[in-house]
Formats: sequence, C-alpha cells, structure tokens
Amino acid sequence: MITFYYNLAPNPMKVALFLEEAGLDYEAVPVDSRKGEQHAEAFKALNPNAKLPVIVDGDATVFDSNAILLYLAEKTGRFLPKPGDKARGEMLSWLMFVATGIGPYSGQAVHFRHFAPKSQDYAVERYDFEAERHWSIVDARLADRAYMLGADYSIVDMAVWGWAGRLPFVMGEAAWQKLPNVKRLLDAVSARPAAVRAEAIKERHSFKAEMDEDAKRHMFPATAKSAA
Repeated sequence: MITFYYNLAPNPMKVALFLEEAGLDYEAVPVDSRKGEQHAEAFKALNPNAKLPVIVDGDATVFDSNAILLYLAEKTGRFLPKPGDKARGEMLSWLMFVATGIGPYSGQAVHFRHFAPKSQDYAVERYDFEAERHWSIVDARLADRAYMLGADYSIVDMAVWGWAGRLPFVMGEAAWQKLPNVKRLLDAVSARPAAVRAEAIKERHSFKAEMDEDAKRHMFPATAKSAA
C-alpha cells in the first residue's frame, strides 16, 4: 500500500487524482501546513524541503508532485506515452513546464496578492504578469486539442488540473474570460469519476481553515522573519 502524505493544496490534489485514476491502494495521511506539521523532524526525514505531497511506496520515498506523477505513471504504465513515442518528449517538456512555471508563478501570485505584507506593488505586478503569461501558453496549447498531449489524457493534464481550479484565486475573477481552453480542460477532468473521488479526499480529515498569524508563520517563515 502507498502512504500518501497530503494537504488540500493544488500539488497534493494532482497526486490524489492519479491515485484514484489508477485505482491504487493508498493510505492518506494528513499533514496540516497551517499548523506547521510539515516542519516536524519525522516529516522532514521524508522530504527535507518540508513540502507536500510525499508518497512512500515500499522502499521508495518520492516528493514533489510532478516527480510523484511521473513515478506512478512509470510504475503502472498508465497515463503517459510509451518510451520512444515522440509524445514522450512533449510529455516531459510540458510536465516540467508545470513544475517550473505554472506552479511557482501561480503560488507566488497568490502569496503576494493575498498574504504578503502590503506595499508589495512590484511583486504583485511581476507575479500576476508571469502567472498570466504561463497560463496563456497552456491555453494556446489547448486551443486545437482536447488534452495537453493531443487526444490522450495524461499526467500532464492531471498536473494542470491541480492548479487550474484555483485560477480565480490566482488571477482574479476574470481568469476564465482570458483562459477559456483551460476552463474547458478543467471541466472535462473534473467530470471524471476519479476526479470526483479525489475531491472527496477533502472530507476525510479536517485541516485548519484560518490563515491567521500563526499559520502565516508556519507557511511563510521569511515573512515572519522580516516582520520580527
């Protein structure tokens, strides 16, 4: 059985989707980042970077959501092109694009738009611009194809789905007017039975809802340090 350490952020939800799509047997273990549980030594032994998600699969421990998606896809032989297929390179390129662009810029846009101390105008402008630029690339990619790699649903679509549902929070309420093809993909993936089951993981455990000063201290230690 796979042990899946998670919270309700976009990155763990991608992995929950794959686990449900592949029908893998797993135990979901909550790690509440607003309570600082990710900084416990036992958890950092699994991921020294103190981030979610992490899986433990027998002797293998894997962290970073996109690494986990690739690991599980290769383990099961599902939701990725075969070795030697030209789409394999496209899959790796777009998966890394989500890992290095979509996730980081969306996350920073959320941070500076909603949680950073005020008077951060340049940071807000920069990350808003980069988040929209990266998502516009995804939207253009989806303009003439059903999924990110064409006709076939893959781990790249799961990686995009994890963040896409948060786009109004990332970019504001006008996000879907700017990104209609991303919205179409989001709706298509969200309608899949596995996605419905993945969303239901939110009901298994309770997590701290308040983003109070204690939560910010745990989640944004640099901000807490600068305020000291």
